[in-house]
Amino acid sequence: MLRYALQTLRSRKGGFVGAFVALLCAAALVTACGVILETGLRGTIKPERYAATPVVVGGDQDVHKVTVKEKKGKKKVKKKAKPLAERVWVAEDLVGRVARVPGVKAAIGELTFPANAVTSDGRILKGTDGKASYGHAWESAALTPFALAEGRAPQGAGEVVLDRELARRAGVRVGDRLSVQATDAPAGYTVVGVAAPSGGDLKQQSSLFFSTAEAKRLAGRPGQVAAIGVLTRDGADTGAVAKDVEAALADTTAKVHSGDDRGPAEFWDASKARTKLVSMGGAIGGTSLLVAILVVVGTFALLIQQRYRELALLRAIAATPRQVRQLLGREALIVGLVAGALGSVAGLPLAYWLREKFVEFGTIPDSLQLALSPFPMFAAVAAALFGAWASARLSARRASRIRPAEALSEAAMETRITTPGKLVAGLAVLAAGIVLLVVLSALKTEPASTPVTFLTVVVLAVAVSVLGPVLARGAVALLSVPLRLSYVGGYLAAANARANAKRLAAVVTPLTLLIGMACTVIFTQTTVDNAARTQAEAGNRADWVLASSGPGVPGSAARAVRDVPGVTAATEVVRTTVRVGLDKYPAQGVTPAGLTRTWDPGVSAGSLDGFDDRSVAVSEIAADNLGLKPGSTLKVTLGDGTPERLNVVAVYERGLGFGDLTMSHTLVSRHVDNPLGSAVLVKTDGPAAGTDGRQALSAAVKGFPGVKVLDRGEADNLQGDAQQANAEVKYVAMGLIIAFTAIAAVNTLAVSTADRAREFALLRLVGTTRRQVRLMLRLESLTVVVISTVLGTAVALATLTAFSVGMTGAAAPSLEPVTYLLIVALAGLLALGATLIPGRVALGGRPADAIGMKQ
Repeated sequence: MLRYALQTLRSRKGGFVGAFVALLCAAALVTACGVILETGLRGTIKPERYAATPVVVGGDQDVHKVTVKEKKGKKKVKKKAKPLAERVWVAEDLVGRVARVPGVKAAIGELTFPANAVTSDGRILKGTDGKASYGHAWESAALTPFALAEGRAPQGAGEVVLDRELARRAGVRVGDRLSVQATDAPAGYTVVGVAAPSGGDLKQQSSLFFSTAEAKRLAGRPGQVAAIGVLTRDGADTGAVAKDVEAALADTTAKVHSGDDRGPAEFWDASKARTKLVSMGGAIGGTSLLVAILVVVGTFALLIQQRYRELALLRAIAATPRQVRQLLGREALIVGLVAGALGSVAGLPLAYWLREKFVEFGTIPDSLQLALSPFPMFAAVAAALFGAWASARLSARRASRIRPAEALSEAAMETRITTPGKLVAGLAVLAAGIVLLVVLSALKTEPASTPVTFLTVVVLAVAVSVLGPVLARGAVALLSVPLRLSYVGGYLAAANARANAKRLAAVVTPLTLLIGMACTVIFTQTTVDNAARTQAEAGNRADWVLASSGPGVPGSAARAVRDVPGVTAATEVVRTTVRVGLDKYPAQGVTPAGLTRTWDPGVSAGSLDGFDDRSVAVSEIAADNLGLKPGSTLKVTLGDGTPERLNVVAVYERGLGFGDLTMSHTLVSRHVDNPLGSAVLVKTDGPAAGTDGRQALSAAVKGFPGVKVLDRGEADNLQGDAQQANAEVKYVAMGLIIAFTAIAAVNTLAVSTADRAREFALLRLVGTTRRQVRLMLRLESLTVVVISTVLGTAVALATLTAFSVGMTGAAAPSLEPVTYLLIVALAGLLALGATLIPGRVALGGRPADAIGMKQ
């Protein structure tokens, strides 16, 4: 049977190209997603500033939950952990305890805080290659190690040492004055030294070194250090020292890192990035696999339909149904094996490209390296084999059971468009899609709704695939009237579509999936973004907004603005992410004074009057999820792991615009890495509300580099730009699936058209001209596009409406007409190109030669 399968593949290479390309693309996607997923699970992060530090002590960057269940007298303990959003600091008094551990040469308390050099023309310099720039105490220079290339170490409060690369970019030398923007107002320092790391300039960050006292002041964390660097004595065993340090700190939550584990202690956000990679890799890989199976099933169904006469002849010469299924299955396995092997190799550069894009968008740190192993490639080959085999078996069920005479009849013309069993299966899948729509409409958070959204699109597309012949026959009945306006081409197109409903359904399904998936990917993001923007606009009562092109707006800028005549309120806003239990919630901190003059979140219960440092206001979604109301007590874990109990004073409607939790600015700013404000909302009265007021506010913040005064429209546009930047990650990730679906649609259309050479030859022999046949093909393509557009739009609209109900509370998805028309136009161009080019090739020979071709 294997020999016959190989012979069939050699003689029908063109017919298997569509399945081969679809499986190859699917294998490449599975490999890339597998590499991303594996990187999330075990990707390595090389230390940079801690390169010369054998052991590093840091805070526990996870929040933990322990669940104990008792069943049949047995206790089952479940431990779960989720990453925190900010750096977790450790107690400074642990430095002395670590220093007393045998084998420890020195224990150095590390201070890390945002600090940016400001050029003489007021530009805020970011870190190397646009990355972070941090301030430290000079004593931690030994952890890299940094050595002075020029000058001396900082001693006084007004002195600073720059790393060599930053000094070069800032254009300063020893003795120059330099303004530095750290955690509050920019201050002037004298550059007393330039330091260089022993292993070459740092690639992930820039460093500024201050005296210990000044670094502690700027860090704003009295009694705490960001980490403890442990230098060991000569000849000491690093592993043994690490174990002894761990034993000395057993009664604390501090974590001890050594060897390859030191990277996460330095780049604390690595665990958060890993979690994102696991979720993205799983979501993209799972969705692409489902799409691949759907597409390949359609491709094999079309291929088997084209081979009905061949299969009927096999049955006529005594081939059993089992032998026919084995033949088709082995053909599929050969195609799947070759496509899977090639696709698994092609997936590796795709994984590197994805990583580069995720780094570019700030989703993962540049220090997180891809984890490479053969397992994603093996998984891709296995997925291709399973997809090919399952697709062939599903498509071959009826072809293997049909009687030979019946098969010969169906090879000439379709006698039935579906079977009762297939109709029932299609209705069952449609019912499952409706159930998913109901579930989706009840999901109110994006992490919960996103996977269900794309699963819903795929399930509804499966329903279209199974019910496709019935839907196609009904659509053709409606379109036959306008098609017949073209007497020859339109008549032939309508007759072909009506007589070959299965073939039409096979090419409609991938285009339907393409339109439905593309619309869903793009318009779910615009729905959330527009709802958030609308809520933010409605809730912003300020006349002016202070924003920064640098790390943020200093609190001293807000204080300067409050002194401007006519300013009645200036609300500082700082953003973070917190945990309630293990659940993550976006949050903000606001200054309470004059809060209701600048901010209206749409309070639906309680009041913001009396809002203070122990208060919290929550969105209606968070209140529903957590069972809160005014007067309740909320236990929250702040971004740096600090637990707090806060009093719920209000519940508000506009959670998408302002985050789910709102606390005091004083509380939040003490527990974030960057205490600078993301914005300051300014309310004015009288002349200060006009152009003169803007000039006065601009004059007040003139001494703060990067801080600008924006009107409400400009502030709204700035928020839209930030939302667009966040959306790009999703577009890149899901765009791969859309591209794969587009390739599959082109394949299916091309295979369907290329196999019709005999049909075109027959039309030519009975008097139809080439021009009339090409017109027929164009009209057939138009028919396919119209049907696919209607079905794809229906799938997307149903999904988007359910998504909108859950996320925004209203059945009002945000659709952009121009984008929608571009999607439809792209689908139309793909359909036209994939039909006309193979059609022109099929029409190229003499009809008499083509009619005698082997089928």
